[in-house]
Amino acid sequence: MSAAPGAPLEWLIIGGGIHGVHLAVRLLAEAQTQPERLRILDPGPALLSRWRQCSTNTGMRHLRSPAVHHLDVDPWDLLAFAGANHRGKGAPEGSFAPPYSRPSVALFDRHCQEIVARYGLQDLHICDRATRVALGCDHVTVTLGEGAPIHAQRVILALGAGDQPRWPSWAIELQTHSLPIEHVFSPGFRLDPEQWPQRMAVIGGGISAAQVAMRLADAGKEVHLVTRHPLRRHQFDSDPGWIGPKYMRGFSATPDLRARRAMITEARHPGSLPPDVHRALRLAISQQRVQLHLGQPHAHLHQGQIVLNVAEDYFPVDGVLLATGFEGARPGGALVDALVQSHALPCSDCGYPVVDPQLRWHPRVYVTGPLAELELGPVARNIVGARRAAERIVPTAIQDSAPRSYST
Repeated sequence: MSAAPGAPLEWLIIGGGIHGVHLAVRLLAEAQTQPERLRILDPGPALLSRWRQCSTNTGMRHLRSPAVHHLDVDPWDLLAFAGANHRGKGAPEGSFAPPYSRPSVALFDRHCQEIVARYGLQDLHICDRATRVALGCDHVTVTLGEGAPIHAQRVILALGAGDQPRWPSWAIELQTHSLPIEHVFSPGFRLDPEQWPQRMAVIGGGISAAQVAMRLADAGKEVHLVTRHPLRRHQFDSDPGWIGPKYMRGFSATPDLRARRAMITEARHPGSLPPDVHRALRLAISQQRVQLHLGQPHAHLHQGQIVLNVAEDYFPVDGVLLATGFEGARPGGALVDALVQSHALPCSDCGYPVVDPQLRWHPRVYVTGPLAELELGPVARNIVGARRAAERIVPTAIQDSAPRSYST
């Protein structure tokens, strides 16, 4: 759907993933934003399509997040949708996994679809890509890849790191030879194990790598899982204390943004596995369905064959799937780079936005997700981070007394 020609929106959300959808729901439900005054700009064929692609590729069965972290307003809505009580009981078997009543991906996705339909968000989706954001004195103009420019009073940058999958240099070299090597989070990639060779290497030590390795093993492949470090076991990717005041009080009281970045880095558990995935992977390894290799991987070609070298152990494979996460650079690429340069938006030494407590980077530009992490802390990228961002942005939207005039 496109916006009415020349009509200024009240809000334009750039990004139709978890964060963008949740912010749209909260603006409609709590700030009483009229649907015709709000749009979600995302190049995917449907809202949340990128999230579905990633979760499908990994074969993830249950979320790492608890049932109260979802996209609607009421924390208990997902449990009610599943017909469960507050402990997850009463729902169909397999709907939730202990601990914390973590919902299955299938249930979470059905709930997301219901939310999109309930709020009519599919009618607010503009299937296009932002190529430029220009800030005027009383409006924002967003240039699109194909459609007419959009004018809005305010924009929310709900941009994730999903377009920045991390590729090791040796993998980039191998791909130039048209070999079967891919990153599981490459935009547009769909993993069908049946279409991949028999001897497979999965590179990475986190939950995505483990799930991909087990998905390939279930398909009867010979699987080599290569990780730089021993398997790490953590229920969440950061301590739950970062959700509330236990740790955030000290974080928010720290004015030095370099110190905040260090706190975020120390708090995160990258490349870690929740206990249930850790157990399942250990079982697959003990059954020799997955072979674990510890060390920094390298690879070369030998007579057209991919040969991996891990800690001086050489072994041939026919295909490689990378589950090596995402680059740490500021999301948004050239779009955000140009916005920073053209309007001198403040950034920290690490390149991420310096925003106020309401997540304003500029009077007309708000951020959520990774772009908000110097204000929201280690959970900024997660589902709960979307909820925390809404708690900052929506009250401002309700109270905002910015002029509603519009000029070209």
